Amino acid sequence: MWPSATSVRSGMSEYLIEGGHPIGGNIRASGNKNAALPCIAAALLTGEPVVLRNIPVIEDVQVMLEIYQSFGGSVESLGPGAWRLVMTDIKSSAIPAEHAQKIRASILFAGPLLARTGKAVLPPPGGDVIGRRRLDTHFLALTELGARVKTSDSFTFTAKALRGADIFLDEASVTATENAIMAAVLAGGLTILTNAASEPHVQDLCRMLVSMGARIEGIGSNILTITGTSKLSGTDFAVGADFMEVGSFIGLAAATRGELTIEGAAVGDLRSARLAFGKLGIVWEHEGNLIHVPARQSMTVNSDLGGMIPKIDDAPWPGFPPDLTSIVTVVATQVKGTVLIHEKMFESRMFFVDKLIAMGARIVLCDPHRAVVTGPSKLSASELVSPDVRAGMAMIIAAMCARGKSIIRNTYQIERGYENLVERLSSLGAVIERSG
Repeated sequence: MWPSATSVRSGMSEYLIEGGHPIGGNIRASGNKNAALPCIAAALLTGEPVVLRNIPVIEDVQVMLEIYQSFGGSVESLGPGAWRLVMTDIKSSAIPAEHAQKIRASILFAGPLLARTGKAVLPPPGGDVIGRRRLDTHFLALTELGARVKTSDSFTFTAKALRGADIFLDEASVTATENAIMAAVLAGGLTILTNAASEPHVQDLCRMLVSMGARIEGIGSNILTITGTSKLSGTDFAVGADFMEVGSFIGLAAATRGELTIEGAAVGDLRSARLAFGKLGIVWEHEGNLIHVPARQSMTVNSDLGGMIPKIDDAPWPGFPPDLTSIVTVVATQVKGTVLIHEKMFESRMFFVDKLIAMGARIVLCDPHRAVVTGPSKLSASELVSPDVRAGMAMIIAAMCARGKSIIRNTYQIERGYENLVERLSSLGAVIERSG
């Protein structure tokens, strides 16, 4: 069911990609990774069975399920993408260090553990290397709810009883918002969470908790009102489509001049992405949750009023997602014209562009946050190393546009976020192999 654990986790596997082959065909969107991970953590909040569906078969999900089991829970596969989780008694409140270092989402167990046992021991979380990723907002939210925190080699949260609070988050952190929500649903009294993240995956978590008996108002906004309850029940819940994956496939189709139909695409989550790709002369059609990316695209930058160079910049939801910044950057190398890419949220995410420059892309990296891209560029094959999930996918797109055969190493980082990627891309006509 899963990629080979030995090769994937050691980073020994690699992709061999022959460029110059447009993709084409039909593909179904996977479940949202960023919804699956907090929903697995939320299953800790009840002793009753929780069934989760549309869960992507990716490395991050496997690690989260292993952490869940380490607390004493049972995990049963019900078929592709479906799991039955039961946590009758929590036997440990400490996240194993070997698991925490693999995945940043391990921190999502802090809120549920605190709510259910009054204690959570969290080693420093790992994950993508895309700049400084603060934990302060998690500490702020959980301490406002009554937790105490001690720091040494690990972070130890304790609380005799969580209580509702009026909390203003110092940044709209997705995972901190999720931790606060999961702690607050079992806290005594009323919690008002302001400056909360409102991404689709946060909304999915809230809907799952409501189906378990939680009382949450304001879902989809940046102000959540949560009335605590003493107990939650089990549920049967399906996460939504991964709009980051859909955006990646749209970019791949456009950059390779291919034609693609994406089923189950959660079109409503792609409104900001539609505006951003539109600045690059890339459009798509949709009917319901089916998206069709035509082969014929203008692939020309649409200048701002007065002929000014346009800017694509990320922002908290509902703005353009930072996880798609790497994708639009590489797509822009295949588009006629000049565009400014401004990544405002992570200071190291743009550093992968030096690999694109080595392949022949015309990019000026102005500073850690801004890159000016002028295209179209003829890219040449190269040997690349994936630094994170989305930059790794961007490198795949670059390799599929390039002349010759490229090698991408450290594919573990890519497979943390994309399900059965080699098989799915091969079915669309990509010439790609996985070795190791």
